[in-house]
Amino acid sequence: MCSIMGYTGKDIKMKDFMEGFGQTLSRGPDMSRVIETKSGILAFHRLAIMDLEEAGMQPFQMEQDYAICNGELYGFRPLKRQLEAKGYSFVSDSDCEIILPLYREYGVEMFAMLDAEFAMVIYDGEKDTYIAARDPIGIRPLFYGFTGSGKIIFASEAKNLIGLTEKIMPFPPGHYYKDGRFICYRDVTAVSQFCQASLDPLCQQIHDKLVKGIEKRLDADAPIGFLLSGGLDSSLVCAVAQRLMPEKPIRTFAIGMKEDAIDLKYAREAADYIGSDHQEIIITKEDVLSSLEEVIRILGTFDITTIRASMGMYLICKAIRETTDVRVLLTGEISDELFGYKYTDFAPSPEAFQQEAEKRLRELYMYDVLRADRCISANSMEGRVPFGDLDFVKYVMSIDPKMKMNTYGKGKYLLRKAFEKGGYLPKELLYREKAAFSDAVGHSLVDDLKEYAETKYTDEAFAAGCEKYAYHSKPFTKESLLYRELFEKAYPGQAEMVAGFWMPNKAWKGCDVDDPSARVLKNYGASGM
Repeated sequence: MCSIMGYTGKDIKMKDFMEGFGQTLSRGPDMSRVIETKSGILAFHRLAIMDLEEAGMQPFQMEQDYAICNGELYGFRPLKRQLEAKGYSFVSDSDCEIILPLYREYGVEMFAMLDAEFAMVIYDGEKDTYIAARDPIGIRPLFYGFTGSGKIIFASEAKNLIGLTEKIMPFPPGHYYKDGRFICYRDVTAVSQFCQASLDPLCQQIHDKLVKGIEKRLDADAPIGFLLSGGLDSSLVCAVAQRLMPEKPIRTFAIGMKEDAIDLKYAREAADYIGSDHQEIIITKEDVLSSLEEVIRILGTFDITTIRASMGMYLICKAIRETTDVRVLLTGEISDELFGYKYTDFAPSPEAFQQEAEKRLRELYMYDVLRADRCISANSMEGRVPFGDLDFVKYVMSIDPKMKMNTYGKGKYLLRKAFEKGGYLPKELLYREKAAFSDAVGHSLVDDLKEYAETKYTDEAFAAGCEKYAYHSKPFTKESLLYRELFEKAYPGQAEMVAGFWMPNKAWKGCDVDDPSARVLKNYGASGM
């Protein structure tokens, strides 16, 4: 990860700008640089992943133009060769050095050309204007706000902008900002025509495209590791990666509660099967509760399921950072949004299933993607999400939703069947029932958080607290009130940057529940046991 910040005016004091910029030093602890343009400021904290030498440092400059980017541009080498053929020269092996030549050649059309996850700001020196853009899923974070003078300011995280703007908002994924307007350059949820392939060729495409998505994300000049929960998604990422890098064991990491480390059992089975170099981290109730306020400050959200799931993820990333040289982590996020959750078993129709997938994909940047980014970047590492590969996402979204619904007696059947051949995983793991991450670290984690919240409020204080925040995403449990108050402490008055609570679709029969955990659903059964 890296951290970027760009201001399009001159009225903010540099001292105040730098104070805000310093809030995300963990995203880029290797090197920092701030430059002043004719009309504003660009700043960059670097975590060196591609080209570890100083030549890869940003902002990149080409005559009067500058660019800052927190991102990974996959497949940049063919684009670089095309640009070299056009007469451009490069001084580093950084993927992001191609941004300014691309801008010179293609202007804002360049964003739709990128196979990447990114947040960037470009300064056009000739026009004295700024262009900002974010990847179509929002895997890399970007926020914005307007200062008192009406000038826009961009930053990697909301915490950079506290005190610099009255209202902080997330930059919309798949958009670029130019001349005062946000313009959509790609909607990953849009499907012009559904793919009508039969089951076997369809699963072959899922297999091939996911393997390619994983292979792209193994390209790094810094050491790579893998989060392994023992569930389907992370196990597949690890199994494929080990197949792609057979020369030595990949490094996998799993976490579990001391009391009921459910994940560790299955993660160990997967690690033993694929032959990875596996490390287990055990956490306690005290570890969780003592980290709660810091985790909410890092996340910048009050969402219940995001916070629950972040406790284990933050603590495992912290342990990896403190005990290893790993700087890049591959994870299994985004599979659920594409292939379905436990609650989407209740989808009343294929059309409803597809609409829910579209909604979840559009909102990912506020929930699972946010969790992965903050937990990893707060510990000065970079996260990569193979299930977010744009070609893979585009294909899975185009599959007829009738094929994706759980009519097979097993959720995510297409993904499981896609890797049935080849011996990637033993069948008992490949077809094991899903367990929600926030519960599977150990059911006691969620129970401990709920019990702790109960001790914080009397019934009267709870009722009054909920009314205090009734204007937006009103808390509805003592746990949600606790999270909201800790959020407001760190981000006063900024609740609107989170759309609301992640919950199953209450309009569906069987999904009108008062807790986001899959444990409360009737079809949860023995998941995670």
